[in-house]
Amino acid sequence: MKVRFRFQTLEIWKKATEIGDRLMDIADRLEERRLFRFSEQMRSAALSVSNNIAEGSGSASNADFANFLNIAKRSAFENANMVLSFHRRRFISEEKAEALMEELEIECRMIESFRRKLKS
Repeated sequence: MKVRFRFQTLEIWKKATEIGDRLMDIADRLEERRLFRFSEQMRSAALSVSNNIAEGSGSASNADFANFLNIAKRSAFENANMVLSFHRRRFISEEKAEALMEELEIECRMIESFRRKLKS
């Protein structure tokens, strides 16, 4: 697809959408088990990371963009908490949980690194 917005070129946004897709797959499986509230919460948090990166990229200042990146990072932490909670409840396998936790950790480091560059 043609690049039309700044966020489409950002590696942190691309990574967030990849992780978000995997989290949305989990949300679909939760819904199949009729765990609608869990599914809704997972979808919301999964989209929040990439949404905040996208929204922040349209900011008029780097400081404002950095604030959106902070929100995106906090949403990644929310996703990590849900992965751990759902793993404890056996809704997610250990292998899947470990892989997602690693990806979320990498995403958080990428967001923080990018945020620091904006502020310098």
